[in-house]
Amino acid sequence: MKGKTLVALAVLLAPALASAAVIKIKVDAPIHPITAEYIIQTIDQADRAHDELVILTLDTPGGLDSSMREIIAKIVNARTPVAAFVGPSGARAASAGLLIALACDVFAMAPGTNTGAAHPVGISLIGQAMDKTMEEKVTNDAAAYVRSIAEKRGRNVRMAEDAVRKSLSYTEREALAGGLIDLVVNSGDELIARLDGRTIKRFDGATQILALAGKPVVERPMSFRQRFLLTIANPNLAFYLLLIGLLGLYIEFTHPGAVLPGVLGGISLLLAIFAFQILPISYVGLGLIILAIILFILEIKVQSFGVLAIGGIVAMIIGALMLIKAPVPEMRPSLTYILPFVIAVSAIILFLLTLVFRAHARPASTGREGMIGETGTARTDLSPAGKVFVHGELWEAEADTPIRAGEPVKVVEVRGLKLKVTKV
Repeated sequence: MKGKTLVALAVLLAPALASAAVIKIKVDAPIHPITAEYIIQTIDQADRAHDELVILTLDTPGGLDSSMREIIAKIVNARTPVAAFVGPSGARAASAGLLIALACDVFAMAPGTNTGAAHPVGISLIGQAMDKTMEEKVTNDAAAYVRSIAEKRGRNVRMAEDAVRKSLSYTEREALAGGLIDLVVNSGDELIARLDGRTIKRFDGATQILALAGKPVVERPMSFRQRFLLTIANPNLAFYLLLIGLLGLYIEFTHPGAVLPGVLGGISLLLAIFAFQILPISYVGLGLIILAIILFILEIKVQSFGVLAIGGIVAMIIGALMLIKAPVPEMRPSLTYILPFVIAVSAIILFLLTLVFRAHARPASTGREGMIGETGTARTDLSPAGKVFVHGELWEAEADTPIRAGEPVKVVEVRGLKLKVTKV
């Protein structure tokens, strides 16, 4: 009876054991809600499929603390072991990337890579660094967090804490010699070969032998939705989408019926708002950008001789730099992208101002002002009133000095339907 039960159990487990695979995913972007969703979703799928191992290839400058903690919580509670691999050569796992890798069951690096520099960067609402007291609190919290992870994983606690407190970074050889990582391998395939048959200690203290030989290796890329959202979350693109959206809607409101600017502006603005739900934005920076757009518009409508345009340029640059309060430069708009746009907008504004100034400098050619300075001929004697022929029309006119019929006259003033003229 016992033998039959074991056979039945083996039959039930056979499909699950046969389908177990090694899952490979790659994150070569900052750590934020989209990359967190990608990693967490993959681990959940691996747990449901009873996969043997998830290999997380990292090349990241770090990212948001909230997203990092979500990923770590999923890794340490996962049924499926997770191995972090910093690669290929030239890659890095900095800041939040280090803590995520430390939390994994296996931490490996490729030759020519580095990890560390995990000192937290506190950003206030206006995009400036936090005060010293708050920064110490954040640093102490991060140091305690990394100590707990390193101790639980049996890795070098001092090196991990120094990466947080002193912003130290380590090469793969330094990390291996100091016991911060487990292996140095050239590729993910070599990592699989080295881990086959290896006994690992899980976060809860249990041990598990990795049986990877013969298991299929499945690469699981981001979904189309995740790739699209990752593209939208690019801070430079989000900055451009915001400006295109605001300008497009302005053109549509001032020129009703144009349609295309309104459609493009609406779509761009909605995408920018969605990106700002992913990226941590500063509302002061956003306000400065909106103010810059308003100043540019007013410069065209109000004769300020460039003062409003200069104010708009300054507000645009400062607002763009403050727009996203992210801990790593890769998640903030770059001057390389900001300056060309600001220069282009400034050139357009200056061109329009030049046209406006030229138009103001030209003498009026129509209306009451257009008549002043026109010359004509007296049709009757003016002593002081009479008739003159000016601008193809016969006008009632008067003069301060007598003018004979046939003499040339010049208009100096328009009084209703009567002209005041002088002799030329």
